[in-house]
Amino acid sequence: MAEIRSRISLSLVVAGLVAVATVSMVVDRRPLDGVARELPAWASPALDVAEWIQGKLAWPVVRLGDAWSHYNGLLDAEERNEALRHQLAALSDENLQLREALVASGRLARIAEMRESYEVPMLPAELVGRDVSPWFRSVLIGRGRSDSVRSGMPVISEQGLVGLVTATSRSAAKTMLLLDPQTAIDGTVQRSRARGIVRGRGTDTLEFEFVVRDEDVQVDDLVITSGLGGVYPKGLRIGRVAALSDPGSRLLQTATVEPAVDFGRLEQVFVMLRRSPSMELLYSAQGDEGTEVAAETTPR
Repeated sequence: MAEIRSRISLSLVVAGLVAVATVSMVVDRRPLDGVARELPAWASPALDVAEWIQGKLAWPVVRLGDAWSHYNGLLDAEERNEALRHQLAALSDENLQLREALVASGRLARIAEMRESYEVPMLPAELVGRDVSPWFRSVLIGRGRSDSVRSGMPVISEQGLVGLVTATSRSAAKTMLLLDPQTAIDGTVQRSRARGIVRGRGTDTLEFEFVVRDEDVQVDDLVITSGLGGVYPKGLRIGRVAALSDPGSRLLQTATVEPAVDFGRLEQVFVMLRRSPSMELLYSAQGDEGTEVAAETTPR
């Protein structure tokens, strides 16, 4: 019986609430008669209850909407971050190009000064290959016979002497570097005018051989080409004396010379479009056709 009374009471309460809500809506629909109208005293608690219930029911919807807005905001932020990353990459590339342009401008200034010092036409060329052989030190440049490059022509950079063209094809040329063991150049110490022979060792340094008794050579002296022999013009920088050996009782003394050119970072060179009379005689006797090479990516 108690359970039945409880059910009847609950039903009556629900029916009463529905009735109150219905009466409230009917009363609220009445005309305003041109003036504001206050809710009846019995309807105010019902409105408060309805507002509380609606707030609780709307809370999940509001939270879900906030979460969705936050998610969309994160997507927009990710897109903006991606756009900023692309912009940063573009700015980094532009900055790198500007730095390269500054380096190139400094190089061009030194090249212009160098061209004023030597009244010889010079052809710029890019390195396209390096010799991988442990017995030879040479590079391949992207200029050849079609550019008037011939065997026996000196190759230089803005830093100093690089080497000598030894073989050519239509569009490429092989250059023997100063470091090659076959290299032998008549050199002069700029300070004391001491003369000697600069030889390649096959390593990253050179050997300067001179007469002990007659010559004055010191560490840090600049060694340049003497112009004798006719292969290289006079005054090209070869390198600086890094160390002197103990001659002992020998007549000749050797000094270690660090090349003026940084061959590890060499990118661009200049071919001096001149060939000395001795080179003209040598290659004319051999025939330039005998010095041709295939246009390979690496010499030898």
